[in-house]
Amino acid sequence: MALTAIVERLQHLGMSGYEAKAYVALVGSGVPSNGYEVAKKSGVPRSTVYETLGKLVARGAAFEVKASGDGSTVEYLPLPPRVLVNRLSKEYEESIAELERILPTVTATPQVRLIHDLGNKSALLDCAQDVINASKHELFISAWGTEWDELEDSLLAADRRSVDISALTFGEVGTQVGHCYQHTRSTPEVSLANLGCRMFTVVGDREEAVVGGLTDVNAWGVYTDNPAVVLLAIEYIRHDIAIQLMGEHFDSTEVDRFWKSDPDLERLRSDHGIAAELMRAAHSGGNRPVPDGTPRISRRGSGR
Repeated sequence: MALTAIVERLQHLGMSGYEAKAYVALVGSGVPSNGYEVAKKSGVPRSTVYETLGKLVARGAAFEVKASGDGSTVEYLPLPPRVLVNRLSKEYEESIAELERILPTVTATPQVRLIHDLGNKSALLDCAQDVINASKHELFISAWGTEWDELEDSLLAADRRSVDISALTFGEVGTQVGHCYQHTRSTPEVSLANLGCRMFTVVGDREEAVVGGLTDVNAWGVYTDNPAVVLLAIEYIRHDIAIQLMGEHFDSTEVDRFWKSDPDLERLRSDHGIAAELMRAAHSGGNRPVPDGTPRISRRGSGR
């Protein structure tokens, strides 16, 4: 299993499958090896093993040595693994830096914007992590502690890069970063009952967003670089933070009374769980849920 993982990693860094297997065989030998021995240990076909070893020599990952005795037989030694890893790491970093420099010079202005479905928790959090890791200037995030803790390392790394982070959390989180505010207008349990899921939003550099929801058994969401959706996601988080700050500034008793008794707020908050049901239906292809038909009365009337 370990050998397979090594071969796969070497392939990711540019070696062919045969080259990676031959290098691993040389490293595992400990003594100079000829082509027959490498083929036997690595599984590389004898018909191609010398060509493969020649490629390793050409890329500096192995050396040719003359066998003791007649001096006519060629054997091979590997570049020490530590040296190879350092070399590959440097080449990889140089390639990434060069791509960051030249790719923008050939990139056309997008004519089509992407909205990509994320159908499970792993896809949702992996994509959110990509957005966080790619951020250079600004990051908005709204998350429950469960998801926050899984993204904590990436958030801390973004903070170390001096990314300006605005965050709203539901419940306690392991480590706060940036400008972090905890939602206290209602407990996480009440919010979960109202929404039917743990809403989750991440926006990077005002250019891309991940929006979704999670329960203990499933998750749904989208990734998009559509400017309209990105703007809405930002304003959603900013609005939630603003409401939280206002609640902390004014008399808590009066705010709590207003929050629990105002008819307009009650009307807006009366569709408990519909948000999650809509996402479930969209993901499964089922029928869209509808409110129960009970009139939702506001003090301002219907307006029409």
